[in-house]
Amino acid sequence: MPKEFIKGNEAISKAAVLAGCTQYFGYPITPSSEIIHACAQIFPKIGASFVQAASEVAAINMVYGAASAGKRVMTASSSPGISLKQEGVSYIASAELPCVIIDVQRAGPGLGNIWPEQGDYHQVTKGGGHGNYKTPVLAPNSPQEMCDFTILAFELADKYRTPVYILTDAYSGQVMEPVEFPREVKINKRKDWAIYGDKDSHNNLITSIMMDTKTMEELNIKLQKKYAVIEKNEVIYDDYLTDDADMVLVAYGITSRIARSACDELRAKGYKVGLHRPITLYPFPKDRLREIANKTKVMTVLELSNGQMIDDVRLSIKDSIPVEFYGRMGGAVPTLDEVVNKVEEYYKKHLA
Repeated sequence: MPKEFIKGNEAISKAAVLAGCTQYFGYPITPSSEIIHACAQIFPKIGASFVQAASEVAAINMVYGAASAGKRVMTASSSPGISLKQEGVSYIASAELPCVIIDVQRAGPGLGNIWPEQGDYHQVTKGGGHGNYKTPVLAPNSPQEMCDFTILAFELADKYRTPVYILTDAYSGQVMEPVEFPREVKINKRKDWAIYGDKDSHNNLITSIMMDTKTMEELNIKLQKKYAVIEKNEVIYDDYLTDDADMVLVAYGITSRIARSACDELRAKGYKVGLHRPITLYPFPKDRLREIANKTKVMTVLELSNGQMIDDVRLSIKDSIPVEFYGRMGGAVPTLDEVVNKVEEYYKKHLA
């Protein structure tokens, strides 16, 4: 398929179809609305199911039902809408059902505004609903990755029978860039655990209700074992100029693009600065960060938040080296010069 100049949000919708998704349930909210708009146009044309639900709560429970029936299903929202979906996500995780959830982050708390932020990090990576569950989280930084990671998310969801999040932001969702879509359309295979309303699936049971402590604890133990496998096998990250770096920036999503450009400018000025970009925010690349901490002298975390991923960075390296932080909130995105100046300040503070 040739490249297409397209918004990141729209790339997600087209990629979902190529990933074999046949069910979309959602409720529009800026800045994720292009996803539901595109799905509304595409899905009926290919015989797939599209429903604009009455609310975010209704949408996530429709996802539960479609996933139980073995369908590849997706929903999308933005920060306040994701908050409303959290109880349903907890039920889906308990029932061990695969689905893909897109969070195009906006500023908060409360209603906030429609500008980009990364303030949903804790909510999404730590399992924002009740109980002891987690979900894999992929963090793209471009429309191309929004396409690629959507397809990957469906594969991971089916592989581990779990919800998978794509955590992006208003900037990445609205920006237009060339995207090359794969030619192959994936086929959703029949799942031996799903309920199809036929003889072969008659004895299958999908439930998230265990009314006694023994079975509830057994489920929790089973889930923790699954998460341990995910943490071992599904870590993804990208390093840039880290081999000889005295300072390593840590950033994901849109801030990682700014950070990469900052590395180039700082290198031109003689500063040995590199970038570590976590692509899976859960599982977090803690082992790789520890390796980097053993050979660099200081880290600087960049986020569009009050500092949320920084907790995982500090825990990963066990505060073995200094960790600085620079963040913006309320939808403000730092300029390249702003980041360069701040990193240069921290570099001189620790390494001059």
